[in-house]
Amino acid sequence: MPKIIRILLLLGLLITASIAVEAQAATSTIDVLQVKGTVNPVLVDYIKHGIDHAEDNNAIACIIQLDTPGGLVTSMLDIVEDIVNAQVPVVVYVSPAGGWAASAGVFITMAAHVAAMAPATNIGAAHPVAVGGEAEMSETQEEKILSIIASKAKTIAELQGRNAEWAERAVRESVSATEQEALELNVIDMVAPDLDSLISQLDGRQVTMLDGSVVTLHTQGATVNHVKMSWTEGFLYAIADPNIAYLLLSLAMLGLMVEISNPGLIFPGIVGGICGLLAFYSLGVLPVNYAGVLLIVLAFGLFIAEVFTTTFGLFTAGGITSLVIGSLILFKGGPLFQVDWRLIGGVAIFITALLGFVVSRVIRAHRRQASTGREELVGKRAVVKVALAPEGTVFFKGERWTAVSEKGQVEPGEEVIITRVDGLMLYVIKKQ
Repeated sequence: MPKIIRILLLLGLLITASIAVEAQAATSTIDVLQVKGTVNPVLVDYIKHGIDHAEDNNAIACIIQLDTPGGLVTSMLDIVEDIVNAQVPVVVYVSPAGGWAASAGVFITMAAHVAAMAPATNIGAAHPVAVGGEAEMSETQEEKILSIIASKAKTIAELQGRNAEWAERAVRESVSATEQEALELNVIDMVAPDLDSLISQLDGRQVTMLDGSVVTLHTQGATVNHVKMSWTEGFLYAIADPNIAYLLLSLAMLGLMVEISNPGLIFPGIVGGICGLLAFYSLGVLPVNYAGVLLIVLAFGLFIAEVFTTTFGLFTAGGITSLVIGSLILFKGGPLFQVDWRLIGGVAIFITALLGFVVSRVIRAHRRQASTGREELVGKRAVVKVALAPEGTVFFKGERWTAVSEKGQVEPGEEVIITRVDGLMLYVIKKQ
């Protein structure tokens, strides 16, 4: 009997251990975030939520697949802070082939606990181009900012045991490197052709967290969980683009211009209002030059004035000039934050054509005014209200007129034809 009990206990322990191993395997996950585009406040929220998700679910690691031309320095610093202070190992993987980690992407990659790159990718050129929505800086201020950013790059590289000298040169001299050069220079830790290969190479690797603790990664057989942007984050990230922001601003102005020039249409005003609010959000997360915004607002003010005053193209010409100049200087930060000139040209041509159509109709209306007035009443029909014997009252287009019958008496309710007008007196004959 005791032997049977021992056997049962042994079986129970084996089953319990098996269940525990299976439960542990079931919870062994790696969260993967996908970053493609500029670094901005929306991306900050996405990465923060992704790291928090990995921490809350006890993930083995959080991998950030990165492909970015750079972005705002302030947003980059927030992301670096989230990565450095993460309670779960964060791996930044510059991919896919042809991708790059430029400008702000350099800092994000070097801040990771493990930095990796795919073949045919690049990293570097971290010279700051967009600190935020600040005013134009003097040369002295720019040098101070450059020194601060370079110092930050060195600090991040030293924290993760990477090449601090190269990090400083990437900021001051805008140097860059291929994946193999970055590996040889100790800028990254490994090169992996794809995500599966990266996960395989991570297995057994030890990383040191901010608190000094050493974590060994057991990635073999782990479940990959792709954490995508929420619908809201995806939408806001999409409109936080210079071209989209410019297009929204243009649609807002057009909608409001149409509504002001044609009160009561409602729909253009609603569309313009919605586009305007979205444009203000987009402009709020981008390095805006407010002189450009004011020039665009001035342009649409001139367009509205053209509709109401009909200067026969003078205000339109001024407005187009103001629009194009404002569009070209709307954003700061170099080519990364410039509106596509083809979009600017398209908007300018569309507005010119629209205003040309409106102005042409106004001109035709002015030309018709010479032949309009009381003379246009001749030949029109009216209804007798007070019997014409021969003088009485007729009703024409919602108004009562004094009228004289030129041929006999006409009774109330009968129709008459207006033959001539003398001041406020209509001369009519009975309709046959």
